[in-house]
Amino acid sequence: MVDPELLKILVCPENKTPVTLADNALVAKANAAVDAGTLKNRAGDVVKERIDGGLVREDGAYLYPIRDDIPIMLIDEAIPLSQLG
Repeated sequence: MVDPELLKILVCPENKTPVTLADNALVAKANAAVDAGTLKNRAGDVVKERIDGGLVREDGAYLYPIRDDIPIMLIDEAIPLSQLG
């Protein structure tokens, strides 16, 4: 679980807008796509490692993965949510 105080200060590294915790349904959808080998990050690489959670950019365009309670706030690692329907 990401520290609530940290969550208050985290922003998207690209456009500096706030991020919010992804709900369980979205995390499950992302992990199903990881398991199917169909999920790609912004760099175009297939995401091979399941996520523990995610942070969704304010506009809902991208999910920044959380693994081992650490948010991965790198633009190329962001997952375009358009893939998940």
